[in-house]
Amino acid sequence: MKPFLYACALSLLASAASAQSDGSFANAGRFMERDGAALYRHICQGCHMANGEGAQGAGSYPALERDKNLATSGYPLAIVLNGRKGMQGFARMMDDTQVAAVVNYVRTHFGNAYRDAVTEADVKAAR
Repeated sequence: MKPFLYACALSLLASAASAQSDGSFANAGRFMERDGAALYRHICQGCHMANGEGAQGAGSYPALERDKNLATSGYPLAIVLNGRKGMQGFARMMDDTQVAAVVNYVRTHFGNAYRDAVTEADVKAAR
């Protein structure tokens, strides 16, 4: 596995296996973060970079900054849930609230100003 891709995979595994505040691992395989910024930092940033600029190297990680593909909320929602190309889907690792939070965060940051928020009901319907 290429070093950069390996680092992304390790970041995802470490985040998913984070211990709860009481030290238990009752939710291993699920992300614990609840807000979009924290989810982005702990899950997405390893590949899409801190400012959403994307990266080229061992693989191609698309930029999220000023991304016109994010204009339609269903597009990033489907990608986060199901994955696409080299990106895995996160449907099993995030609940509806988390998916909506990270999608809304990406759509309102990095030079994006798409304000029609994704709701938990939207995520549930997309599952």
